[in-house]
Amino acid sequence: MDKTHYESPVGWLEIKGDARGVTYLNFLDTKPDDTGTVPSSLKRCCQQVDEYFKGERMEFDLKLILHGTEFQKTVWNELAMIPFGKTVTYQDVARAIHNKKAMRAVGNANRKNPIAIIIPCHRVIGSDGNLVGFGGGLWRKKWLLDHERDIVKKRPV
Repeated sequence: MDKTHYESPVGWLEIKGDARGVTYLNFLDTKPDDTGTVPSSLKRCCQQVDEYFKGERMEFDLKLILHGTEFQKTVWNELAMIPFGKTVTYQDVARAIHNKKAMRAVGNANRKNPIAIIIPCHRVIGSDGNLVGFGGGLWRKKWLLDHERDIVKKRPV
């Protein structure tokens, strides 16, 4: 398994994967010790993440390798369908996977999302519109949502 780090506007990201695809992308609270060369297997991911933060990419085109339960994978695949710059509630996701009473389970799967940003768990909010439940910290969730809304506003209709 290859690993690299990417310095983003919301702090350092750790990215893991191999030639088959990306398995992990998550936030670090401190600068990693090894910030050197990006393995060739992760260059495309780093490029697309860089384009996302520069406001040049609204959709990722990467092979993802998901490790989780079937329910978690169902939730993560549904999260991947949330449009750039939009938000949904946990209840919306539960309905979309045809399990409207599974809001807590959806929240738990969302929390265990191994590939942040690319699988946009930050686009899921509370039913009252509040920002809730983001492992990277609510300040990062707010930054990511504001970033996406700013990009959408700047795009010609």
